[in-house]
Amino acid sequence: MINLHGKKILFLSVSFFNYEKAIAKRLSELGAEVDLYDERPSNSNFSKGIIRLNKRFYHLKINEYYNRILNEIQGKKYDFFFLIKGEAIPTFFLEKIKQDNPEMEMIYYNFDPLKEYPNLIAHLKYFDKKFTFEYNDAVQFNLKFRPLFYLDEYENLNQNPEPSEYDLVFIGSAHTDRYIVGEQVRAIADRFHLRSYFYYYAMGRIAFRLKKMIDKNLKQFDITKVSFNKLNHQQIIDFYKKTKSVLDINKPFQNGLTIRTFEVLASGKKLITTNSDIKNYPFYNPDNILVIDRENIQIDPEFFKTDFKEMDTDILYKMSLNSFIECIFGDSQDVYWNGFRSKG
Repeated sequence: MINLHGKKILFLSVSFFNYEKAIAKRLSELGAEVDLYDERPSNSNFSKGIIRLNKRFYHLKINEYYNRILNEIQGKKYDFFFLIKGEAIPTFFLEKIKQDNPEMEMIYYNFDPLKEYPNLIAHLKYFDKKFTFEYNDAVQFNLKFRPLFYLDEYENLNQNPEPSEYDLVFIGSAHTDRYIVGEQVRAIADRFHLRSYFYYYAMGRIAFRLKKMIDKNLKQFDITKVSFNKLNHQQIIDFYKKTKSVLDINKPFQNGLTIRTFEVLASGKKLITTNSDIKNYPFYNPDNILVIDRENIQIDPEFFKTDFKEMDTDILYKMSLNSFIECIFGDSQDVYWNGFRSKG
């Protein structure tokens, strides 16, 4: 495992279901001194929306926030600056921290396609190491390719198996065509007498109703089927313990694998996914992973009649948070992850 003892890390990240806190915690356990900041001034629906729409309308708030961070870290010397995503971060901040820490290594990671967030491209030039979970972006923008990870809590939940309450579970945010695809899968599951559970999550009731008015995919959404309460990791794990398989519905324009993919497989649960690019990864096994076409959904009920095939321990480790950190702060893993591309 990489040794970060005594290393000082300035870590800014978009807030994503507390994964950023888990990363910071593991960095601290590895001996690093970590200063973690949310890269957004606020995580209110208004703030997120206006940053995504055009952060220039919010620049006074953003500048005030980042100047406050500069004041708080004044005089500190860092070995690494690590940024995840960076929707709100202003150019002056990147230039200032590098000026104050000329020997500091600047590291960037993104878990969303750049075609969805083209404004992020301009900041890539400030970083020494740049990673993405999206293989196509790695090729197009000359970035290093590193998929996401799972947290330790998810590993090998099937070591002490409980009787399955469900054959199929879906847990995910309500966006794009997830509801349309999910409800089609639910109907097929009902036809085959498979026990299913679907949990669609939205950030806020008002914001969801507004999006529902303008997003053609969400117009079909039965609002009684959406929850505005976010599940924590333990609640998700409890569902995984009770199911045979988990459904993952990626965004239609996204090839990078969701973090749910890694959690499900590490849990020893079968995966049903709309992302055909999973066939280009070392852990792809049709006994464990069923790839479905979102335009023509078909599910073979035989998939649910066999047990999960145990994964190779080396592959499982490469999917872990420890391996992710080793890649980001140590040696990149392009040769490993790119080595399976010929399978597709």
